[in-house]
Amino acid sequence: MTLAGFAFYVFAIVTVASGLMVTVSRNPVHAVLWLISAFVGATGLFVLLGAEFVAMLLLIVYVGAVAVLFLFVVMMLDVDFAALKGELARAMPLGLLIGIVLLMQIAIGLGAWESASQAHALRPSPAPEGVHNARALGLLIYDKYIYLFQAAAMVLLVAMIGAILLTLRHRTGIKRQNVLEQMWRDPAKTLEMKDVKPGQGL
Repeated sequence: MTLAGFAFYVFAIVTVASGLMVTVSRNPVHAVLWLISAFVGATGLFVLLGAEFVAMLLLIVYVGAVAVLFLFVVMMLDVDFAALKGELARAMPLGLLIGIVLLMQIAIGLGAWESASQAHALRPSPAPEGVHNARALGLLIYDKYIYLFQAAAMVLLVAMIGAILLTLRHRTGIKRQNVLEQMWRDPAKTLEMKDVKPGQGL
């Protein structure tokens, strides 16, 4: 076995095992730490595929920012684990049904899978000579698949707007910021000059 093959199996086992531990961990902090381990394993797999730019992007953005943000949010929130376990018990039948359906789909896919004779010769298409990995990725995304990229961006934009609208609740008794009122205020009515004599307070 070559060094690249050994590294592939190591990173693959780490990624799969970490993903499994994310789902079965009872402590949310431990789950986020296992998620970081899964991201690191996926980064190693991208490096083996020759996609160094995507690997570093995954490491910097997801491990360095998103996963750390998840960790801070989970550690700072006061989560009631007893209530979460009660909700989990109520949703257990539906979850088991969905799990059985997914397992059946995986079994059907594996049963119909046939190994091609030339599968071992398949390799990612190399970048043209003189074109860096990041430049080749940019040409692929923003040239060949520009419409699909824009469609994915619109889907993410709609999802973000939907999340904002679902969580935007105007509750009574809470003082809200009125930007227009702040912009149109009269400084003469806002400030009041006091002539304070020495040795006396207001």
